[in-house]
Amino acid sequence: MSSSLRKLIGTVILVITVPIYALIAMVVAVAILPGASVWWQLVFYLVTRLLWVPPAGMLILWMAKADRGIGA
Repeated sequence: MSSSLRKLIGTVILVITVPIYALIAMVVAVAILPGASVWWQLVFYLVTRLLWVPPAGMLILWMAKADRGIGA
């Protein structure tokens, strides 16, 4: 697979999944956090803020992978 095709696929996946993840995190926050202490809210938002980073980083590494040469 060419690097330009990987970049296109990865970009489409990120553009679709990041807003969906944000909506899911908001729904969970509305369901769980009312009445919770400030500290639990802080922990929830810190975790959900950082939870999407490793999968997105792995996808970006896959997108940036160099093309294989013709005999490789």
